[in-house]
Amino acid sequence: MAKVYEEFEVPSKLPINREALENLCVRRFFFSPSYSIYGGVKGLYDFGPPGCAIKANIIDAWRKHFILEENMLEIDTATVTPRVVFHHSGHLAKFTDLMVKDVLTNIPHRADHLLEDFMEKLMEKEKDPAKYQEYKLIRGQADNYSPEELGNIIKQFNIKAPDTGNDLSDPFPFNLMFHTQIGPTGNNDGYLRPETAQGIFVNFARLLEYNGGKIPFAAATIGLAYRNEIAPRNALLRVREFTLAEIEHFVHPEKKNHFKFDLVKDIKLTLFPQQQQTSTAKCIKISVEEAVNDKIIDNQTLAYYMARTYLFLLHIGVHDDKLRFRQHLCTEKAHYAQDCWDAEILTSYGWVECVGHADRACYDLTSHQAGSHKDLSCFELFEDGPREVDVIEMKLKKNIIGKTFGKLQKPLVEHLEHLSESEIVAFKEALDASGAIAIDLEGTSYKVVPEMIEFNISKKKKTGTRITPSVIEPSYGIGRILYSVLEHSFQARGNDEKRTMVALLPSIAPVKCSVIPLVVNNRDFRPYVTRISNALTVLGLSNKVDDVGQSIGKRYARTDEIGIPFGITVDYDTLKDDTVTVRERDSMSQIRVPINNVAPLISSIVNGVTTWEVARTEYPEFISVSDE
Repeated sequence: MAKVYEEFEVPSKLPINREALENLCVRRFFFSPSYSIYGGVKGLYDFGPPGCAIKANIIDAWRKHFILEENMLEIDTATVTPRVVFHHSGHLAKFTDLMVKDVLTNIPHRADHLLEDFMEKLMEKEKDPAKYQEYKLIRGQADNYSPEELGNIIKQFNIKAPDTGNDLSDPFPFNLMFHTQIGPTGNNDGYLRPETAQGIFVNFARLLEYNGGKIPFAAATIGLAYRNEIAPRNALLRVREFTLAEIEHFVHPEKKNHFKFDLVKDIKLTLFPQQQQTSTAKCIKISVEEAVNDKIIDNQTLAYYMARTYLFLLHIGVHDDKLRFRQHLCTEKAHYAQDCWDAEILTSYGWVECVGHADRACYDLTSHQAGSHKDLSCFELFEDGPREVDVIEMKLKKNIIGKTFGKLQKPLVEHLEHLSESEIVAFKEALDASGAIAIDLEGTSYKVVPEMIEFNISKKKKTGTRITPSVIEPSYGIGRILYSVLEHSFQARGNDEKRTMVALLPSIAPVKCSVIPLVVNNRDFRPYVTRISNALTVLGLSNKVDDVGQSIGKRYARTDEIGIPFGITVDYDTLKDDTVTVRERDSMSQIRVPINNVAPLISSIVNGVTTWEVARTEYPEFISVSDE
């Protein structure tokens, strides 16, 4: 009997004033559309000073949380990639989204987005709970349908092209990679990479050697990726150029336990497994250990990274109750993947995939090994010492192969001659079982029969065997995470919608401290302002001197809008006793602190050594009406 878990509803959207936030982001130059003076280009964004700083802080936190703490190997690889890499990775054939076109205007639309929007409108009007649930399930699976299924649903609900109301074409796949030419001849096709992972896979042999030939180990990379989205939308959530931070954890395919699993086993995650998506559409809350033991999550290593992702997202300001892990449906995940989970964050646009976690099995290394004819396996010693084992050697009968395939034989011969030991064993078993094997290479289909191959089995003493590692891949969309954190941090003072702020955590905030003279252009304050700013800079704390001619209350409001957590004010008492007020953004409470103590205090709070609440017990409170 299947185990029953406690299920619960989750909200469908984050109720914030999105227009106010996005206006603030453009006005304060967190980010803005690229090339806007020429009308802009959809899906391309520029980051301004606060956006750059937040992005850098998130990446720095990611490096510390994963690369440093997990002792990962970081590499930086090229973004322009030759065609052959994506041919063997499968991107040329399968890196697609489904598109439909307005049959009269030929305007393209992303098919699953049209379906999602249509279902959402039906859900808003529907009073019948059963119908509402039906529409919700369809909406939730919009990007999982086959072209035929999606086309049938579009016809069933009579969905039309937006704006024009015209009929739509049948859905068809559109490859999302940007094509380019490498070099001046036009003979070397390339693409801008749609992910950073392939750079790790093609460097596996070097990474393995660097790691002393041992697995498991993890490699990481951070960099730009490009996807020619059909319909970019929703600010930073669906764009054509973005930053990815990816990890490839190489592990024995039959030994996927993680040696640090005990450190995270009791963490409870909100999970949205396959069964819930296709039945109740409700989530469950369960410990990581229980999820692995009950086979909800496939293995310890995958679950370990999900737990570590959970801790990282909370650390940078994502709210616990607005974070869930959704399992890929069988129709959604790649054929080679054993298990896949997306960390989804609740935004005003709904639940948004921000981190993907996939057990990609041995697919990537096997594919690149076959394509490059380079050894991408590793050697594993037998735990019980040397063994006498059967060794299968494969000899090609090239005269028969040549007579059968003629000038087309070369790709087949190269492919068979570069099979690894384990692949030869699997090849023999398949050939014995079926009597013939079809192999597709470079557009040609070859039928290999037993008469073309000779197998010799002999006894040899071996100390170990070669294996092709499996890969556990967590992939982080930095822009999506950044935007989600902004939404979770955006709030108004009380009920005043005009007094908004971005309540970022101090460690992520773009500027840690503002330094504000009480009166602008007072020469007596200037030395103190410079002294404080220099002290903060020495400790690596970004700071902004705000002496632009407005009241101090308006200057506080201005710094609140860009998320500065602390404000230091130089006033007339500073001239008397060498103290300043320190204001905390969220509570607006203030304390009086000696100038020599200010920078160390702010540094301690930003780095998590102490808290503002503790500081309030150590320094006298200062009462002010400047925020009114």
